[in-house]
Amino acid sequence: MIEKDKTKIENAVHNIIEAIGDDPKRTSIQKTPARVASAYEEIFAETGKQHFEDYKIFNVAENAGMVLVQDIPFYSMCEHHLLPFFGTVNVAYVPQNGKIIGLSKIPRLVDFAARRPSVQENITVMIADELQRILKPKGVAVSISARHMCMEMRGINKSGLFTYTNKFLGNFSEDHELKNEFLQQTHQR
Repeated sequence: MIEKDKTKIENAVHNIIEAIGDDPKRTSIQKTPARVASAYEEIFAETGKQHFEDYKIFNVAENAGMVLVQDIPFYSMCEHHLLPFFGTVNVAYVPQNGKIIGLSKIPRLVDFAARRPSVQENITVMIADELQRILKPKGVAVSISARHMCMEMRGINKSGLFTYTNKFLGNFSEDHELKNEFLQQTHQR
């Protein structure tokens, strides 16, 4: 984020504080506009980026089975209300031609998809599609479980609700045994 964009955010937050009836010059919130701009720089770090590029591909035995990284914590901001949602992501794939991605890159891919204004459904699809693009594996499975502050802090005001989304590509959409293995290992059956 460039400095002029941070200044735009600071000015907007200053105006919001004023619009809700508070005094932006009040000592305890004077620095809030700058703090929000800095937070947004991190929270929205991947906005506008189309493809995940921070990875290396490795080779393993041709007959490698399912690779699963589960319970990856994530957070994002709802594109409708700019309120947070957060939860966990499970990502699995079946390598093809012995090609795998470094395990640490899967949580980074999750962050890539989540650190932008979005909805849970789009994050689920983006993670699956990017892994498919990068590895061209036999199959990809992604599941997300998340709590949405746009449902807990406003609107229906119901706390503790979880939303579940899944995306299955290749073998995971065709092979019910493989899909069930993924769902069992991620406690979704």
